[in-house]
Amino acid sequence: MKLQLFGEPGSLATPRVQREDLAGGGFILRSAESLQPHMRCVGDWLEHWAATTPDSLFLAERDALGLWRRLSYQQVREQVGRVAQALLELRVKVDDPVVILSDNAVDHALLSLAAMHIGRTSCTVSSAYSRLTKDHSKIRSILDALKPGLVYASDPAVYGAAVKAWGGRAPVVFSKDAQGFTGATSFAELAATTETPAVAEAFRAVRPETHAKYLLTSGSTGTPKVVINTHRMLTANQQQMAQVWPFLNRHPLQLLEWLPWSHTFGGNHNFNMALAHGGSIHVDEGRPAPGLIEKTVKNLREVKPNFYFNVPRGFDMLLPYLEGDEATARDVFERLEGVFYAGAALPQSVWERLEGVARRVRKGPDARRVWFTSSWGATETSPAVTSVCWEIERAGCIGAPLPGIELKLVPNAGKLEMRVKGPSVFPGYRHAPELTAKAFDEDGFYLIGDAGKLVDESNPSAGVSFDGRVAEDFKLMSGTWVSVGTLRLRAISALSPLAADVVVTGHDREEVGLLIFASPQAKEMTADQIGQRIRDGLLAMRADGGGSSQSPTRAMLLAEPPNADAGEITDKGYLNQRAVLTRRAGDVLALYAPVAQNGVVRI
Repeated sequence: MKLQLFGEPGSLATPRVQREDLAGGGFILRSAESLQPHMRCVGDWLEHWAATTPDSLFLAERDALGLWRRLSYQQVREQVGRVAQALLELRVKVDDPVVILSDNAVDHALLSLAAMHIGRTSCTVSSAYSRLTKDHSKIRSILDALKPGLVYASDPAVYGAAVKAWGGRAPVVFSKDAQGFTGATSFAELAATTETPAVAEAFRAVRPETHAKYLLTSGSTGTPKVVINTHRMLTANQQQMAQVWPFLNRHPLQLLEWLPWSHTFGGNHNFNMALAHGGSIHVDEGRPAPGLIEKTVKNLREVKPNFYFNVPRGFDMLLPYLEGDEATARDVFERLEGVFYAGAALPQSVWERLEGVARRVRKGPDARRVWFTSSWGATETSPAVTSVCWEIERAGCIGAPLPGIELKLVPNAGKLEMRVKGPSVFPGYRHAPELTAKAFDEDGFYLIGDAGKLVDESNPSAGVSFDGRVAEDFKLMSGTWVSVGTLRLRAISALSPLAADVVVTGHDREEVGLLIFASPQAKEMTADQIGQRIRDGLLAMRADGGGSSQSPTRAMLLAEPPNADAGEITDKGYLNQRAVLTRRAGDVLALYAPVAQNGVVRI
């Protein structure tokens, strides 16, 4: 049966991809569909929906009592106008970004939208730099580089120390207890400002090339790079997605979102997709972490989103609640049309378990399968470059190029390196001309660093599959190349349900090994069970063949989860293999010690 989201034909576009072969074995893929006109700026979306569907819900979050605070499009537009006026009266300059240090919240969204509405740049910095460390040297260097026109955070009790450590001269705004922080202004005071015609005048002056946002890359070494996102990038990317997902124009998304707005997945792809099409966002104060995942489960049951975006770890942590309680599963899947994963490939075992739950609770003659889909891109591409707009049976395919995108695949170190050009690609890094020049090839294609290959060599419309990072692969002492991306997915599957993710070791060694990050299910296993599960997984991979490069001989389970603050999670949300290997060099030595160390399993 043909896949029909929301029960309607034509809910997804049929991919049509053209291929242009290049000298040297490379080629360029393009959509046969031309990119259609798109909005001038982000504020045009808000103005449109505030005028056409003023009473529709846009933003919601829980208040101190646990009740939902809800704002309609008209209410959001009114608040945005007032805050924008306050920014003008504070004389925030065009070149000085409005910097937000705290997690997702309604006030956070209002301030970001207000800045963009009048041609100022919004920059959300990962809260981990301020909230999860007592060493504020990194946030100081980030703020010094950004030179903010205003700094905002939700609560001085959480973020005040970081702001004080910086000691800058920009106005400081808090949503809570601002009176307790010397010189700070309350967000409520900004939101009480009376809007004047100056806001409309500044809004009319915004151009597609105006800087809308600055987003920071993961910054595993040194100060993160500051990625310029223009209004053209953001509006073009949503138009590209709307052309391959036509259902967006007929069925506004109803989302529950924890994915941080400091990253392009949550802050651009998901937030803008709801805004561009008149949808709603409930802020999820939960997340895939012990003690917080329960909040996500509660919110999912109440909100019942019609589309759900998450990273693989998020789905993995939800599964025990969905599999263990049918009422929870029924509530979560009641209105769900699509499951979108990004940041890393979804392990096939997780995919199949999610599908199994959906089939169990969605019964009857009108029951439809939940659509599993994904995309691929980067902070520098705002973010989507490719998208899956058809039914797939397993993870790995990252879709076909979006309208207006040129995807060049160039032979490099035995793989096909992917490079990108189009209106949704960034113009460069802020105040970094040398880095910008190195980011593009001689033909103006952005060097994204990922590798890919055609799913079907004879049919480019079947899409591209992700083939790891070009720089991640390495050689064993035998000279044999190890394809890290391929091996990683095989290992996660073979070690299910023990492994949430793995890091591949063996650079300049004779054998491949694995460092394993534990899944939630690992907590229910004894040490003996963990050891046996690892041994069984390693033997299964050896039996599957593939030679020494695809058959790990040793593995160990890590006690500490990946540390985003230390750069072990990239801005795309997947493991930074190089950063993990560097930070955990002692674990790698233990893995290859002549005498077997405690916790290391060998075959």
